[in-house]
Amino acid sequence: MTFGQDLVADSLKGLSGLPVDPRLALLFPGQGSQKVGMGFEAWRSCPASRKVYEAADRALQIDLSRLCFDGPDEELTRTINAQPAILVTSLAYLVAALESGALDHRPAYLAGHSLGEYPALVVAGSITFEDAVRLVRERGRLMEKAGAENAGTMAAIVGLTADQVTTVCRLSEAEPCNFNARTQIVVGGRPDAVERACALAKEAGGRGLQMNVAGAFHTSLMEPAAQEFHQALSGVHFADPVTPVVGNVTATAMARAAECMSDLGRQIAMPVLWHQSILRMCEAGVRTFSELGPGRALTTMLRRDAPDLTLISLDGPAVIGSATNV
Repeated sequence: MTFGQDLVADSLKGLSGLPVDPRLALLFPGQGSQKVGMGFEAWRSCPASRKVYEAADRALQIDLSRLCFDGPDEELTRTINAQPAILVTSLAYLVAALESGALDHRPAYLAGHSLGEYPALVVAGSITFEDAVRLVRERGRLMEKAGAENAGTMAAIVGLTADQVTTVCRLSEAEPCNFNARTQIVVGGRPDAVERACALAKEAGGRGLQMNVAGAFHTSLMEPAAQEFHQALSGVHFADPVTPVVGNVTATAMARAAECMSDLGRQIAMPVLWHQSILRMCEAGVRTFSELGPGRALTTMLRRDAPDLTLISLDGPAVIGSATNV
């Protein structure tokens, strides 16, 4: 057993020893949440978090820690770097939160937005830490490559329902990428299609906000990346998750290894059903969502849609002391 696997096994023991809160779910953010300096407080104050970064540096044979803490921003933002950096920071926050007591219950469900599904699966015991780090590095490389070869972009459509956005996509030839919230849906595709989608959204009473991204992620333009990524997945052992993970592609709780592997393979070129995933967990009785990772993007979206939920951000100093309600 390698160092990285030992570390995750120890962390899971700490989590598995906690009482289960049937009303709690842990959420892990996706690409776009990266920021220079992320994770430094946990690294400085928590030896277990420091070991997470050290294990990732060894697994990837790059100085990922330095990139997280010092940048530069243009390198950290690259898809190939941002994806493993966010995964590692999210897991560093997890072990810090366990050590400090900021996380004192085991969740009933786990979920992650796009690449956030990887740390969720690590916490669930479905894949090892080192496999997850290597997979997201390769995922980022392939998505960056596909973005360079198949020019595409994305835009957030705000103020329209899912049905309205579906109509916008049909008329513009854009594709839905992320169903983030009730009235916030990201679309993607070739630049001219996304531009038409934004114009049609405005005509329908919404807004289209162009995003600065390196490709049309979670659309058919990523199909070459998805096909190549299957080879990387085939070399990784998946186990049944010990805690249900709500998958991006199906918005259902995954309890089998084959489901987890399938979801990761399909999600690169398919929409992220995030809003539907949140609804599914709420239907199952979840009332508290704790976000573990840089930023507060997921809990901020939830606050607008469901102000009655308890939302907690375990970001930066919050994982060392007490959690921050948002």
